[in-house]
Amino acid sequence: MNGKNEEKIPAENHGGGEDIKPPGNKKWRFNSPFVQVSLMGFVCFCCPGMFNALSGMGGGGQVDPTAANNANTAVYTAFTVFGLLGGAFYNVLGPRLTLAAGCSTYVLYAGSFLYYNHHHHQAFAIVAGALLGCGAGLLWAGEGAVMTSYPPPHRKGTYIALFWSIFNLGGVIGGLIPFILNYHRSSAASVNDSTYIAFMCFMFAGVLLSLGILPATSVIRNDGSRCSAVKYSRPSTEAAAVLRLFLDRKMLLIVPAAWASNFFYSYQFNNVNGILFNLRTRGFNNVFYWGAQMAGSIAIGYVMDFSFKSRRARGFAGISLVAVIGTIIWAGGLANQHGYSLNNLPGKKLDFKDSGIEFAGPFVLYMSYGLLDAMYQSMVYWLIGALADDSQTLSRYSGFYKGVQSAGAAVAWQVDTRKVPLMSQLIVNWSLTTVSYPLLVLLVYFYVKNDNDDDSNDKV
Repeated sequence: MNGKNEEKIPAENHGGGEDIKPPGNKKWRFNSPFVQVSLMGFVCFCCPGMFNALSGMGGGGQVDPTAANNANTAVYTAFTVFGLLGGAFYNVLGPRLTLAAGCSTYVLYAGSFLYYNHHHHQAFAIVAGALLGCGAGLLWAGEGAVMTSYPPPHRKGTYIALFWSIFNLGGVIGGLIPFILNYHRSSAASVNDSTYIAFMCFMFAGVLLSLGILPATSVIRNDGSRCSAVKYSRPSTEAAAVLRLFLDRKMLLIVPAAWASNFFYSYQFNNVNGILFNLRTRGFNNVFYWGAQMAGSIAIGYVMDFSFKSRRARGFAGISLVAVIGTIIWAGGLANQHGYSLNNLPGKKLDFKDSGIEFAGPFVLYMSYGLLDAMYQSMVYWLIGALADDSQTLSRYSGFYKGVQSAGAAVAWQVDTRKVPLMSQLIVNWSLTTVSYPLLVLLVYFYVKNDNDDDSNDKV
């Protein structure tokens, strides 16, 4: 955290060994952390951002969520394995190959639902989901390395907020696509073909954008330091490093937070947005769900970077803020859930134009879930970024986080498929996030150092 892994740009034509002049405060250099993190945001805007919008409609935009639930189970089961291995692939292949391979699988997944719209065969969607899980593991390991190792150590929260805002703008635009294309179909059950084709076009653009991500050694901060001096690794080295993560006390403290961080999606997408609202209103709601994520990431990014001088104090403040806001929002969810169940579904789905005041409460709740998601995940990413500063280590940490997160999501989608009572789903979601907060406090206490500490990150 104190420049130990940073490498100054070597002197050229100066006749001596001194460092050359720093590049200055030029944010828009292509090899600056600002541009590279922004570009990574646009890659995720096009691929997982559109995937989130597709999932957020409930049932992948279909009247029966079974195919989407099974496809998502395949996604997150494969993601569990490749999330853990994604950091190893990144450290061996580098960012461009890793990210491009990962992004390409999103196009196939959206195409499988276009096929399902006509043939109603689940097999293609499930196979495409499994392939997407493999690709997503690669993409998110690369994303984690870029987002946590490229920024200056004292501004990681700001850059995480930058990334999260651009990424979730994809969910906003992705929410507008089904809303606009299905606006006059207020009684429709499944989205039209144009919706899936539009998603596929955005996802293919993400494949092309991923080719612009530079390796860490080519990215230069404004003070003249390179982001990382590590060389790409060997498969055997990475395999051993991944296995060691399961004995790493820092990672074990993150496990409950990682498991919880995508577990609630099936409940929120299918059993709040999907059950309570009609098709066009689901797209409308997602614009605000993902828009709230942008606001949440900016707010928590400010707290994590600027609230206190001490990095550890900022960590404690961020965890405390998210815990309080999370408790309030889940309590609101509990009140809302008392109004319906799987055996007592609402008689008429809510519409943003026709339902009047009945629409307001569930809409604000669903939007608040998006706010909490961004604050929670941005806070965890900041904590991961505070544990190291080199892309090699952080790609493994991020891969571990995404792997455990995906295991939780795979279980959650099957929980929904098996029609577990909605109140039980809500209580489990609330409990999982609540259990994670004291463990994250311990992580900060033992392993996060202040900016001026020179000793090792390992305290116990």
